[in-house]
Amino acid sequence: MQPFTIVSGVAAPLLAANVDTDVIMPKQFLKGIDRKGLDRGVFYDLRRLPDGSSNPDFVLNQPPWLQASFLVVGPNFGCGSSREHAVWGLQQLGIRALIGSSFAGIFHDNCQRNGVLLIQLSEAQVLDIGNQIAHPEYARITIDLPQQNVLLSDGRTVHFEIEGLRKIALLQGLDAIGSTLQRGSQIRAFEIRHHLDNPWLV
Repeated sequence: MQPFTIVSGVAAPLLAANVDTDVIMPKQFLKGIDRKGLDRGVFYDLRRLPDGSSNPDFVLNQPPWLQASFLVVGPNFGCGSSREHAVWGLQQLGIRALIGSSFAGIFHDNCQRNGVLLIQLSEAQVLDIGNQIAHPEYARITIDLPQQNVLLSDGRTVHFEIEGLRKIALLQGLDAIGSTLQRGSQIRAFEIRHHLDNPWLV
């Protein structure tokens, strides 16, 4: 996974409540045998008009949010089905972090496994940031994961909390397998000791 340390980019407001994984990644994009091209499906029914053309009213089709690195989202984002494709698609679209007041549990875990940072703040803080970045001149922000701060374009800093192991994994770009492999020597030492103590298992 790509490590997350200090990342600057454009943040787009998407403050509707209860945006589910079928909105994030509609079911017709789940047919592939690999993860390629999922960025095409992200928010497809919002990004596209019925004739398939770009919807000019959707924020991610408007400058400067066309190249958004972050989304500021409404409560209970990622609810619905457990489809990991939603996170894969967001990642392929270039989304590195989501800022919101609450996230669905499985979606939260899928983001962690794939290196997408979730920043949980109060509803008032999220609304404040969302209203600010809705103005193009304030859309660019910086997320400093080591210091756990969101730096806004007006000079303000918003601190956030994150569980320690999740922070370490994101900083080092480690998924669950990578985190386990860091303890490879301990695992091998245990296997040797266990076989010596229980030779009938070999």
